[in-house]
Amino acid sequence: MSEQIIMNLVSLVLGVMLFFSFVLAPMIFKVLPPDNASVFVRAIFPYYYLVNLLILSIISFFYIYYQTFVLDFYLILISALLFFFNLIYLMPKINKYKDQQNEKAFKISHLLSVIINFIQLIALGIVLL
Repeated sequence: MSEQIIMNLVSLVLGVMLFFSFVLAPMIFKVLPPDNASVFVRAIFPYYYLVNLLILSIISFFYIYYQTFVLDFYLILISALLFFFNLIYLMPKINKYKDQQNEKAFKISHLLSVIINFIQLIALGIVLL
């Protein structure tokens, strides 16, 4: 298994995550009016979750194929599963709560998504050490 390819793919995911979290998302809300920003965020974040899920899934399959069940594998697998959870369950809930103007549930679920994102950043950062 090519360790360098895996490290490059993990670096790619980390770069995408950092860009989305600290550049793109804040910029969207600074530049666009609130209604347009919400529409844009709802359109782009499913791709964010899906692309990162696919890349981490490919890496996980490499580990499984080569039967290399080390800490890096588990950190990558957990991160992929968290992207799946965000894509399939949490993001639709966040959108639903926002549409229903349920601010408390929205803030809690959004905070959970932010916490998950930071856990993923830390886990993938450990992989690169």
